[in-house]
Amino acid sequence: MRDYLENLEEKVDELVALCSALDKENKSLRTRENDWLGERRQLLIKNETARTKVEAMISRLKSMENGE
Repeated sequence: MRDYLENLEEKVDELVALCSALDKENKSLRTRENDWLGERRQLLIKNETARTKVEAMISRLKSMENGE
Protein backbone atom coordinates (compact mmCIF):
# COMPACT_ATOMS: atom_id res chain seq x y z
CA MET A 1 0.00 0.00 0.00
CA ARG A 2 2.87 2.34 0.85
CA ASP A 3 4.46 1.79 -2.58
CA TYR A 4 1.13 2.52 -4.23
CA LEU A 5 0.78 5.81 -2.35
CA GLU A 6 4.36 6.83 -3.10
CA ASN A 7 3.82 6.02 -6.78
CA LEU A 8 0.58 7.99 -6.76
CA GLU A 9 2.28 10.94 -5.06
CA GLU A 10 5.04 10.85 -7.67
CA LYS A 11 2.50 10.90 -10.49
CA VAL A 12 0.62 13.79 -8.88
CA ASP A 13 3.89 15.73 -8.56
CA GLU A 14 4.61 15.06 -12.24
CA LEU A 15 1.13 16.31 -13.17
CA VAL A 16 1.59 19.46 -11.10
CA ALA A 17 4.94 20.11 -12.78
CA LEU A 18 3.43 19.49 -16.21
CA CYS A 19 0.51 21.83 -15.50
CA SER A 20 2.92 24.50 -14.35
CA ALA A 21 5.03 24.14 -17.49
CA LEU A 22 1.96 24.23 -19.70
CA ASP A 23 0.66 27.32 -17.93
CA LYS A 24 3.98 29.08 -18.48
CA GLU A 25 4.03 28.07 -22.15
CA ASN A 26 0.42 29.21 -22.59
CA LYS A 27 1.21 32.64 -21.15
CA SER A 28 4.22 32.94 -23.43
CA LEU A 29 2.16 31.99 -26.48
CA ARG A 30 -0.57 34.47 -25.58
CA THR A 31 2.03 37.22 -25.27
CA ARG A 32 3.49 36.31 -28.66
CA GLU A 33 0.00 36.23 -30.18
CA ASN A 34 -0.73 39.73 -28.86
CA ASP A 35 2.60 40.96 -30.26
CA TRP A 36 1.79 39.47 -33.67
CA LEU A 37 -1.69 40.97 -33.64
CA GLY A 38 -0.23 44.40 -32.86
CA GLU A 39 2.30 44.06 -35.66
CA ARG A 40 -0.45 42.92 -38.03
CA ARG A 41 -2.54 46.00 -37.21
CA GLN A 42 0.44 48.26 -37.90
CA LEU A 43 1.16 46.54 -41.21
CA LEU A 44 -2.48 46.83 -42.28
CA ILE A 45 -2.38 50.57 -41.55
CA LYS A 46 0.88 50.97 -43.49
CA ASN A 47 -0.54 48.95 -46.37
CA GLU A 48 -3.67 51.09 -46.51
CA THR A 49 -1.59 54.27 -46.42
CA ALA A 50 0.63 53.01 -49.25
CA ARG A 51 -2.39 51.98 -51.31
CA THR A 52 -3.98 55.40 -50.87
CA LYS A 53 -0.77 57.13 -51.96
CA VAL A 54 -0.39 54.89 -55.01
CA GLU A 55 -4.01 55.48 -56.02
CA ALA A 56 -3.45 59.25 -55.69
CA MET A 57 -0.31 59.04 -57.85
CA ILE A 58 -2.13 57.02 -60.50
CA SER A 59 -4.94 59.55 -60.50
CA ARG A 60 -2.47 62.43 -60.94
CA LEU A 61 -0.66 60.60 -63.75
CA LYS A 62 -3.95 59.99 -65.55
CA SER A 63 -4.81 63.66 -65.17
CA MET A 64 -1.43 64.65 -66.60
CA GLU A 65 -1.87 62.16 -69.43
CA ASN A 66 -5.25 63.61 -70.32
CA GLY A 67 -3.80 67.15 -70.26
CA GLU A 68 -5.88 68.36 -67.37
